[in-house]
Amino acid sequence: MPTENDGVMIILSSPSGAGKTTLVSLLSNLKNFEISISHTTRQPRHNEINEKDYYFITEENFKRLIKNEEFLEYAKVFNNYYGTTRTPVIDKLNKGKNVLFDIDWQGADQIKNKKLDYKLITFFILPPSKEVLYERLSNRDMRDKLIVEERMKQFSRDVLHWINYDYVVINDDLEKCYSKIYDLIKAEINNGSKDYDSQYIRNHIEKLTS
Repeated sequence: MPTENDGVMIILSSPSGAGKTTLVSLLSNLKNFEISISHTTRQPRHNEINEKDYYFITEENFKRLIKNEEFLEYAKVFNNYYGTTRTPVIDKLNKGKNVLFDIDWQGADQIKNKKLDYKLITFFILPPSKEVLYERLSNRDMRDKLIVEERMKQFSRDVLHWINYDYVVINDDLEKCYSKIYDLIKAEINNGSKDYDSQYIRNHIEKLTS
């Protein structure tokens, strides 16, 4: 049974290339913050380590976990499955650890709909502009123009889900973005005052979607 000593769940979502994975990694260096490691059926990138970055498993194994209702959330993204298993997350929360999720809007919706008895704080990370996002995606391991174009089309759809998050933060400068998220988490946990300008965010989203 959850108690006030339990950890909180913190979700970071973003369109591909907006920087959520880097931000989750930075937050995980804080005391009592741990990343929830997802399962995926995609191939590891050259710098990724199994059981540290992801649990890389076969589609057959993934579907078996779905059938056994092991997942808190899962989704199919760009032809690969991604998902978070329930038991490790609940164990960490019960030990007072704050659990960080690097997941998309589909996963965030599923976790919210589970209505777990733990505090949940959700963040949607946006790039400063579509031009910057295009540049970031092109510089990543995505030399293939078609992949970049597909991600940009997906961005136009993903950005519409910002409304379902507690906070939207713009990743213009990584350090500032990290500090903003950290301050909001701290304020949420301690019931402190929050420095958050929702009108500024709305104006930024209008620019990104126009």
